[in-house]
Amino acid sequence: MSVGIVLLIVLACALLAGAGAFATSRLAMRRRFGSEYDRLARELGPRRARAEIAERQRRVAGLGLKPLNADQLARYDGLWNAAQARFIDGPAESVRAAAALVSGVASDRGYQVTDGAQFITDLSVHHARRLDGYRQARRTTERASVAATEELRQALLACRAIFRELLGTGAPRSTGSGRTLQLTRSTRTWRRRLTGLGRNARRRLPERQPALRAGR
Repeated sequence: MSVGIVLLIVLACALLAGAGAFATSRLAMRRRFGSEYDRLARELGPRRARAEIAERQRRVAGLGLKPLNADQLARYDGLWNAAQARFIDGPAESVRAAAALVSGVASDRGYQVTDGAQFITDLSVHHARRLDGYRQARRTTERASVAATEELRQALLACRAIFRELLGTGAPRSTGSGRTLQLTRSTRTWRRRLTGLGRNARRRLPERQPALRAGR
């Protein structure tokens, strides 16, 4: 076998190995960051998307994120239940309160929430799979007074999902304490309560006036 053929074989093997490593890296990114990676890859290209994510990771690592203590967990548990309970009679106010709680718990964890765009970018490092829903929830919250009941219900669910992740990321592991057990039971209750929330709201709340729908 000539030297040229050997070199071609070596080169082909190197190219195949590189392509395999690239595919594996891309798959890992998609598994971890979901649609957020896909969006960045479309806008920037795969290599620049990975560089952007790496930069985000470095920034968030520098924020000094910290877990919440038991008192904070219990307080946020009560605040969420109160906000959610307001949905039937005041869905817009309920969603606004839920959105404020997301910002509150994130701030207590160490995120910088005053710049909304940067806040969402920072959330993508640990909560990428919740970002699409949360982005839509923020848009709905901005127009909550004219949003349809179903839109508000979906916004509340999206806020709940990322709120629970932010809360749960800092939640202490089971220590046998009554407070931790009570919080765990409460988070299961949130799912049961919200499952039928839209149906109850549609039965009890009047439909939006046509003028409001046309104005959206």
